[in-house]
Amino acid sequence: MLSRSWRHLARRYSQATTFRTNENSPAQHSEKQEGLFYTMKPELCKQLFSHGGFPKSFMQQTKTFTETAVMVRQPALDLISCIKASDLNQPAIRYVLYGEKGSGKSLTLAHVLHYAHEDGYLIVHVPWVSEWLRRVPRHKEMSNSQTNEGFVDLPLDAAAWLIHFKSQNQTLLKSENLKVSKEYVWSKREKTEAGSPLHTLVEHGINRVKYACDVVDVLIDEIKMLSSSKQCKTFVAIDGFNSFFYPLTRLSTPTKKTVKPDEVTLTTSFLKLTHNDWTNGVIVVTADQLAVPDDHQESFLPRYLLYKKGFDHLDPFVPIEVGRYNEKEFQSCVGYYRDRLWLRGPPEVETELKFTSACNPYRFMEQCAPL
Repeated sequence: MLSRSWRHLARRYSQATTFRTNENSPAQHSEKQEGLFYTMKPELCKQLFSHGGFPKSFMQQTKTFTETAVMVRQPALDLISCIKASDLNQPAIRYVLYGEKGSGKSLTLAHVLHYAHEDGYLIVHVPWVSEWLRRVPRHKEMSNSQTNEGFVDLPLDAAAWLIHFKSQNQTLLKSENLKVSKEYVWSKREKTEAGSPLHTLVEHGINRVKYACDVVDVLIDEIKMLSSSKQCKTFVAIDGFNSFFYPLTRLSTPTKKTVKPDEVTLTTSFLKLTHNDWTNGVIVVTADQLAVPDDHQESFLPRYLLYKKGFDHLDPFVPIEVGRYNEKEFQSCVGYYRDRLWLRGPPEVETELKFTSACNPYRFMEQCAPL
């Protein structure tokens, strides 16, 4: 009995010393850190993810654990390696993260976004497309577009996104190289002069919500031009990208007509950004079953989730699958959860959890919570 206790303590000590890495820079992550957790600083999380980017369940977990720890996984390492090796003088390469529900696509995207921030990219990040199109009905926040006939604006959502963009790029936006290429007239009294700093354009959309959607559209045009002229390099990250191509939204006009995704100005703007007709940039999107309300989905593969229209829009792209935990990742997660007291009980419970969760990261996290 004593021998068994010592074995148990030795095992727990071994787990405690092998689930973390002290290398907190994504640019330095390699196969040596695969399966280990690295910690993001609170100020970095506030800058990059205070307006979205982490799943809600993960955010709750970070509060419980009093730290933001992300596992270094092979899909993120592969993607970072591809970005490092790519020629930014060529048209922007599109990457599609895919995998079953709960496999960790959003956290993989967050890991790579951290790398892009560290490497000096201007970040254009949409945390979750469904928040715009189908999370809840938003009749009061919708208006007919004044510049695109037949389209609708989501001004409050656009203004909130501009605040997110400003937060993520607060340092780069101070650069004198990022200037508006031409004059934009918003009304008889309001205009943005040619040569104005890019941040004045962003501020205008935040302060004058009425024009927020038009500002987003103009901002995307300017970013594409600035990147192609090598004034900056741009990292585009869109989570739940397939939501743009699902036939229906939960938006409707006062006459009860359902608004299609391609009738929303924000959709048009970000689809324009994900064309590879510009250089000095990287485009990473996720295709996620949770991004659409269909409960009878037959596949998590990009061709199925993106529909023909979305697939053709992105083609050619590089697919990267985010799968379930392998043995090393599972044991590392067990060690981390025990360290955080998220998982308790005898060692035998780990074998049962491995079976019942099928090594799905989200399912494993949920099943550990009551233990």
